[in-house]
Amino acid sequence: QVQLVESGGGLVQAGGSLRLSCAASRNIFSIRTMGWYRQTPGKQRELVATITNGGSTNYADSVKGRFNISRDNAKNMVYLEMNSLKPEDTAVYYCMAFFTSWGQGTQVAVSS
Repeated sequence: QVQLVESGGGLVQAGGSLRLSCAASRNIFSIRTMGWYRQTPGKQRELVATITNGGSTNYADSVKGRFNISRDNAKNMVYLEMNSLKPEDTAVYYCMAFFTSWGQGTQVAVSS
């Protein structure tokens, strides 16, 4: 198991950028897949992006070309760079490891 703590959320205008960070409580080199999901009230949590320890990435169609996921195994960190933000990106963003461990979430709000 691993504890995850997200940070970097906030309020931004449409077209702006944010960088989310996820700090893991232990070495993440052995965790094959980590990622970011998001959730809005009344909806299921949805995939935003994942990254393997080999560097392979996968993105939801809605964020391709705008978001970039990265990981720093030496620092036990995972990042989500979000550019050209849209109001529909407003959600609570969760860091994920093992597809079963989750952080507490960080709120992202994009105003039009």
